[in-house]
Amino acid sequence: MTRRLNLTWLLAACLAALIAAGLVGEIVRQRAASAFAASVAADARLRQALLDSEIARFRLLPQTLADDRDVIAAADRKPGADRRLDTKLEAFAQQIGASAIYLVGEDGFAISASNWRRPDSFVGRDYRFRRYYRDALKHGDGAQFALGTVSHRPGLYLARKAAGDCVIVIKLDFDRIEAQWRTAGGETFVTNRDGVILVASRPEWRFAMTRPIAPARQKAIAGDIGTPGLTPTPYAIDGDGFLHRSGATARLLLATSAPNRDQWRVNLALPIRVAVTTPMRSAQAVAAILALVAVGALRWLAQRNRRRRERTALLETAVTERTAELRREMEERTALEQRAALLREELRLANRLATLGQVTASVAHETAQPVAAIRNYANSAGQLLDLGASAEVRENLTAIDRLAERIGVITAQLRGFARKAGTGETAVSLAEVLDGARLLMKERLAALTFETPAIPADLKVRGDKVRLEQILVNLLQNATEALAAQPDACITLAVATEGETLRLTVSDNGPGIAPEIADRLFTPFATSRAEGLGLGLVIAQDIAQEFGGSLRLAPSETGATFELQLRLA
Repeated sequence: MTRRLNLTWLLAACLAALIAAGLVGEIVRQRAASAFAASVAADARLRQALLDSEIARFRLLPQTLADDRDVIAAADRKPGADRRLDTKLEAFAQQIGASAIYLVGEDGFAISASNWRRPDSFVGRDYRFRRYYRDALKHGDGAQFALGTVSHRPGLYLARKAAGDCVIVIKLDFDRIEAQWRTAGGETFVTNRDGVILVASRPEWRFAMTRPIAPARQKAIAGDIGTPGLTPTPYAIDGDGFLHRSGATARLLLATSAPNRDQWRVNLALPIRVAVTTPMRSAQAVAAILALVAVGALRWLAQRNRRRRERTALLETAVTERTAELRREMEERTALEQRAALLREELRLANRLATLGQVTASVAHETAQPVAAIRNYANSAGQLLDLGASAEVRENLTAIDRLAERIGVITAQLRGFARKAGTGETAVSLAEVLDGARLLMKERLAALTFETPAIPADLKVRGDKVRLEQILVNLLQNATEALAAQPDACITLAVATEGETLRLTVSDNGPGIAPEIADRLFTPFATSRAEGLGLGLVIAQDIAQEFGGSLRLAPSETGATFELQLRLA
């Protein structure tokens, strides 16, 4: 009886130990699973941060290249400029690891490309069908993830509008990032706002749907990407929320990051590394074995979490360093742009002062006549006053007042032209700009035929009056110097509007521009005159571009023709 009782107590104790071990094992499993889920979610956020920093680094490049002088020269179709830009883009793409960099002209065909040496070069190809090209023309910049029409490899196209309605484009591929994800293990893939996989550690998952999409929308997405169609979801999600790959038995825990500015999400699925046995199965094992397993599991989890923390720390350090590097680049670029703007304005002021030196003789001649007339009227008024002819004296004084007002207008125009221009832009009357330039150049223009159209007083453009006068004075001065030995010298101005743009052309019937100078006409210090500095046209073009316009040498049968485009106010 006693033996049976002891056996009963022993069995009860064993059963109690088994149940206790099973409960402890379940608690450990749940806590380990929760810690593992939090670790996977943190890893997904870090991979999202690294992906965003890589895209942000390349997003700055089209904006920088849009202001490059070689890009502007190629956009203006200057002879030889496209080949120089080819070489520059080729070297630049190799340095930064870009898949391709190319310039699309205003007609939609590529002018220059980094892969110009290859048989499948982008040069000469039509890109009008690309959404990023149309968005850049309409909004200033554009972005599109698509398959390459030549390479047939996917990538993110970042575009920026450049001079002359051209578009600079850089293609970023994700081969290196996908290879890193494959090495790290698990399944990593990026989905867009529609839930379509764009980038993945498994290339066969690209362009697969992660959720149902209407057929019409599927067709639109596939057309935008450039793929024949979207594929079904390559995995399944069970009732517990675990991911199962097709043809595999492993269960993976899925974590998804928050969307970035492009509505992209990074999805990370890692194999379950913690025990998932139920309390019933735990109760069937020996209590001692369960305890050893629990201790071993805790030790393994501690080591694994330590390794994961180390890897997380490395990723966080990489993100911090990349962010600091981008911040330094942006601060340096801002400082350089501010310094360049200051130097450009000082150079414009120096150009205006140099121009004043050349027009001083004309203005002195223009004011000499009114001064001489004032002296004559004053002497005559004194004699008439002695004779008592007060009416005639009053007429002389009125004439003197008109002549003094004329001298005041001329000197005020000189003072305004010599002052430093304002920093902003306003609505400026084109007629007033032309009158100011004509007043400064009056003596030189009087020696030739100067044809101008009737300009309405309400025709206004965006800009600054002094700076726009500086452009016209430079163009008119160059034309008068070119016509110095021309017997039938003539300068013609023409004005036309198209949409929101005003086009003003200055033409002369002189000898024209020499071919060896035409290619470098807007390059600093390029001039055919011994006394010239070669800065006038460079500064004039810079002023036009600052106000959203352009200045170029237009084709002409005789003489030289310059075309100035400005935005209508």
